[in-house]
Amino acid sequence: MKLTTKGRYAVTAMLDLALHSNNAPVNLADISARQVISLAYLEQLFSRLRKRGLVDSSRGPGGGYMLARTADAISLAEIIDAVDETVDATRCAGQMNCQGEEQCLTHDLWVELSDQIRNFMSGVTLADLTSRHSVRTVSARQDAIPMVQY
Repeated sequence: MKLTTKGRYAVTAMLDLALHSNNAPVNLADISARQVISLAYLEQLFSRLRKRGLVDSSRGPGGGYMLARTADAISLAEIIDAVDETVDATRCAGQMNCQGEEQCLTHDLWVELSDQIRNFMSGVTLADLTSRHSVRTVSARQDAIPMVQY
């Protein structure tokens, strides 16, 4: 089971956006600097997030991205899905061909684990995360560091 960098970065960037939007667009370069994520990579991720209706963009001076819905209406599962990421604990990507072309002995166990993870991610919203003291503490520390573009 593995959540790749794409899924992790998408959740991190969306959380940063939720923390910093204050009803104004947030520049991807600022997210890039705070989260040490390549700007080019963020542009790819946000293109997908925009297509899935999770963010809106505005061009020009003062432009950037905003959440398309309120933070309490965006789950982590939606973010992960938007960047074509899955969290699957099976070896066979759910195809039931894990042992040759047959189902392995523990296939159902790994499917159940994948379902539990999916249910957990569906039940956690950006608002849930922004309200956490630990998230706010880390965000304040990041905001205090001079920005360097990546």
